[in-house]
Amino acid sequence: MREINVKEITEAVKNLCMNANYDLSDDVMTAFRRGLETEESPAGRGVFEALIENAEIAREERIPICQDTGFAVFFVELGQDVHIESGLLTDAINEGVRQGYGEGYLRKSICDPFTRKNTGDNTPAVINISLVSGDRLKIIAAPKGGGSTNMSRVTMLKPADGIEGIKNYVVQRAIEAGPNPCPPVIIGVGIGGTLELASLIAKKALLRPLGTTNPDPQLAEIEGDILKRVNDTGMGPQGFGGRIYAMGVHIEKFPCHIASLPLAVNICCHASRHKEIIL
Repeated sequence: MREINVKEITEAVKNLCMNANYDLSDDVMTAFRRGLETEESPAGRGVFEALIENAEIAREERIPICQDTGFAVFFVELGQDVHIESGLLTDAINEGVRQGYGEGYLRKSICDPFTRKNTGDNTPAVINISLVSGDRLKIIAAPKGGGSTNMSRVTMLKPADGIEGIKNYVVQRAIEAGPNPCPPVIIGVGIGGTLELASLIAKKALLRPLGTTNPDPQLAEIEGDILKRVNDTGMGPQGFGGRIYAMGVHIEKFPCHIASLPLAVNICCHASRHKEIIL
């Protein structure tokens, strides 16, 4: 049995919150530069130039990539041979968020859904915990902005709608979203499971590095077709027109009930923020 003190977790989460908001991952920066090379629209190329400059300034000066520093979302893999000592795992993560958003001068965006009163420290976080084998604790921070989240949807298709129905829904959702989620976007898609699980796996799909191929050949083919159809709309970066509205489509699936076909579309803005640590 391996012991990890909550203070170590809090310190790690604090740094994850700041680094995720200051430093875009290399896969996203590579996608920006690829977009600058391939985008046909002058306005669209101007968007990619601005995104690259903005990300470089944020990284160098340690300031947020975007004023919306997001809902603090975490995916945690807890080894079954790990014992968290001196407190609760969830409390340690929330304290890390509290410290990270305070010390990092990150905007606090979390409020009561009715009164709209701000909680003041960007907590509580959304924490998804999976029990895995081993004696390690893996924490992935994925701050999610409100604008792109507002464009996300969950629906229950009929089983007879099949793959073509899934494609049509995702493409239509992108068209309806238009410029609102700050394109170029990444589109996470969750197929199957239950209502809530489809949404969760769509969000988790966004963590896959941009530019990678889905290991499932069928899903890879569906991703490619949806990406082409979305970009063929001509909406382009920021909706200014062009060839690149989406930088990637990432799909995950899970077995579902014989009577249903759950489908979730989680759209992520160009600031696809995620950092991880293994303790």
